[in-house]
Amino acid sequence: MFIVTTNDVPGYRITQVLGEVMGLTVRSTDFGQSFTAGFRSLGGGEIPEYTQVMYESRQVVMGRMWAEAQQRGANAIVAMRFDTGSIGNFSEVCGYGTAVVVEALAAASAPPTTPPAV
Repeated sequence: MFIVTTNDVPGYRITQVLGEVMGLTVRSTDFGQSFTAGFRSLGGGEIPEYTQVMYESRQVVMGRMWAEAQQRGANAIVAMRFDTGSIGNFSEVCGYGTAVVVEALAAASAPPTTPPAV
């Protein structure tokens, strides 16, 4: 299955639009991660504990979105986007796009395997 941020898939044509699909998760860090991240934030820079939570959240929402698209009979998702927010001390990540059915365009004629006779 293709998941793309573009409105089409190069080399394929959309034959059916099945509607919007999404995946959503709300996450928090555990006590140890929050404690460590609190100290790291004093020095500035990246906070790996939070980066890991956000990276894992993106993977989860893509999986959920993919599963919903497959249930509808899609073989691709186009115009995929992420949206993030916070609810209190929690991080929300949403992935959404349009479930579609695509089919490959006719392949261009293959180049000749032997040089033309002179």
